[in-house]
Amino acid sequence: MINYFKFFVLILTISVFTSCEQLSKLSNSGNSGNTSTLTGWKFNDAEYGGFGINKNYKGQKAPYGMVLIEGGTFTMGSVQDDIMADWNTTPTRMQVRSFYMDEAEVSNSEYLFYLQWLERVFPPRNEDYTNIYESAIPDTLVWRNALGSNESLSETYLRHPAYANYPVVGVSWIQANDYCEWRTDRVNQKMLMDLGVLKGRDEIDEIGKDHFSTETYYANPKLLFSGDSTVYGKGLPSFKRADLKKDSIEDTKVFKGRHVKPHDGILYPDFRLPTEAEWEYAAKALIENREYNSLRGRKKYPWNGRYTRSKSAATKGDQLANFKQGKGDYSGLAGWTNDGADITNEIKSYPPNAFGLYDMAGNVAEWVYDVYRPIIDTKMNDFNYVRGNIFYKKLIDEDGKVSIANYSDVVYDTLPNGKLIPRDIPGRIMYVPITEKDVQLRTNYNKSDNSSVNDGDLINSRYYNKDIRDLAVKPRMYNSPLSPKSTFDYDAGDFVTKYDDKPRTTLIGDRTRVYKGGSWRDREFWLDPAQRKYLPEYMSTDFIGFRCALDKVGNMNNGKKTPFNK
Repeated sequence: MINYFKFFVLILTISVFTSCEQLSKLSNSGNSGNTSTLTGWKFNDAEYGGFGINKNYKGQKAPYGMVLIEGGTFTMGSVQDDIMADWNTTPTRMQVRSFYMDEAEVSNSEYLFYLQWLERVFPPRNEDYTNIYESAIPDTLVWRNALGSNESLSETYLRHPAYANYPVVGVSWIQANDYCEWRTDRVNQKMLMDLGVLKGRDEIDEIGKDHFSTETYYANPKLLFSGDSTVYGKGLPSFKRADLKKDSIEDTKVFKGRHVKPHDGILYPDFRLPTEAEWEYAAKALIENREYNSLRGRKKYPWNGRYTRSKSAATKGDQLANFKQGKGDYSGLAGWTNDGADITNEIKSYPPNAFGLYDMAGNVAEWVYDVYRPIIDTKMNDFNYVRGNIFYKKLIDEDGKVSIANYSDVVYDTLPNGKLIPRDIPGRIMYVPITEKDVQLRTNYNKSDNSSVNDGDLINSRYYNKDIRDLAVKPRMYNSPLSPKSTFDYDAGDFVTKYDDKPRTTLIGDRTRVYKGGSWRDREFWLDPAQRKYLPEYMSTDFIGFRCALDKVGNMNNGKKTPFNK
């Protein structure tokens, strides 16, 4: 009897252990990464409804021409030289999140690609699209000088192959910002073409609103490539290329038989101009020098050292940047102590900084996103600071669907310099500013345009003693100009711009933008990444260019091991 009893106990123990192990596998099935640990359902499985996020996500790859700038803390602003005696770069401790940044400025050849694309998609010969292309053309006349012989540069600098790899200039802040938006769509479109989601490489043969837009694609892929192509004549191709390929990206094992969604992690977020804090942090590149003075913000240039000449044996004495060395001295003596350029120079002509970024000092100054203020409030946000946020929302039509701009929807703003700038591009989702109703009970923001937030909205306004609720009186920061209003004069057959006639006391306003970095026209002082200048966002010069940035998603250091997760 004892043997039978032991045998029975053994069988019972094995049975219970097996059952527990099976239950354990079911309850921990999410360990594979493709199953919900809280429901047991499989992610992205058609039999389970295709729900869930992409658990096979391998991390964000560096976009074309960009390098990772690992975030951290630094002292933003100047702590040493102040030859202007205004201290408008008040030192402030700041945290910057990780992001990607172009390793060099946008070149003429890259910007010409943008212009050629616009010319094909929005033909200027078509009166509905003329101003879209023309609004993006750089001002080549910035090279003219009443007492200088630079006329040839006005004719050759932008389009001649000799200057193909030189930084583009003559672009306003508005134009630079528009380029970044366009780049988002072209990079994401190429990814979908390479993966087979969009058929063929003939996507570039587009007209009007028949072009790829990332946000429109996310909202409804069927809204792409099916617009107004028949308006422009017979014989044009039928735009139905957004149809999904049956075998699209099957090899990724993430999904098949459907279009890409944001939770797949396939496409990039928006390209944009870097903020002032990001640009300064990237230029200083404190990772190469962790000494006390460096951490306190006393690094004078993007390179190590307090001088502009190389100390390396092979290049000793050579200039490390392209800048004006003295009165009437833009390059040095011929064949001696020469920085290699009398105007701009080819991108990547000088050594990169510790982040791998070229020309963060000299060559051309660069637009950043921020609205300019002469004094940064010490109570400002110390995490990823930026001034100039304007919050929008998607325009919803009467049927509850997002509105996609047609050529008839395009509204142009007339800038003070007479240029027409489109508010919306055909084929893209239309946006409108958020309303007072949208921000009810919010604590993090309370209006759409935050350019002058926490900056004495009433105290510094010309109408500080007026009731802000009086809609007839619009408070203005620093007595800045009102935005010009343009109306179409049917008698004249053209747009007529009207301005307010109030006297001006300053150039500083909510549409005045910061540029940094020094240029070929600047003296050594301006090579300090902490220094800053400003210009209205619609103006351009022969010494300001730009580069793009992109948010880093996920881990700030690309999965680099820390002492706690080795």
